[in-house]
This record gives sequence, C-alpha cells and structure tokens, in this order.
Amino acid sequence: MTDISYKNWLSMSDSALTQQIGIFIKHQRMEQNKTQEMVAEAAGISRSTLSLLERGETVTLATLIQVLRVLDQLQVMDAFGVQQSISPLALAKAEKEKRKRARNTNTKNEEETNW
Repeated sequence: MTDISYKNWLSMSDSALTQQIGIFIKHQRMEQNKTQEMVAEAAGISRSTLSLLERGETVTLATLIQVLRVLDQLQVMDAFGVQQSISPLALAKAEKEKRKRARNTNTKNEEETNW
C-alpha cells in the first residue's frame, strides 16, 4: 500500500486519513481484479461515488460500509468493537461482596439431632 506508518494515525489530517481509506479501498478492489463499475453496481452506488471514495473525497459512512461489504473487508470494523470493562474500584467491591463461606441450610434444631 503506502509507507505511512500505522503509528502515525493521530498526527494525520482528516484529508490524509480519508486518502488512506481510499488507497485501501482501491488496493482491495484491484487485488480482487474488480472494476469500479463491478464494485459500484454490487454496492448499489454510482461508479463516480466509488471513484470519489478511492480518491479520498467525502462520501457517506453508509457508502463506505457498502463497499467494504462488497470487497469482503468488513473485518476492519473490528477496530470499532467495544468491550465492557470494569473499573478497578468496582472489581474490588465485587470481590469484597463475594461469598467467602458456605452456610449450612439445615434448619433443624441441634436438640433434635442430638441423642
């Protein structure tokens, strides 16, 4: 693709980021030996919209998702996954409240069981 380091995402401008996305889309399309017309038709968009995307121009998020789906590249969405995490304080509180001993649930009096 390009020699842009993936560690520099924060320092890149919005324009540079959209161009990088366009480069990715074009690369994937070319790797699959698909024309712009083929991908655009399968995604339900115009060829000119796909061309805009590949050049790093403004397109909708829905358009990007449609194209990623056609190119079988939805795994990039993994980066947007949200994992629930528990704060250290909440974890400590839960550990403190965790049962430490088992209690005998037998409700008979001791006198009844003694001989």
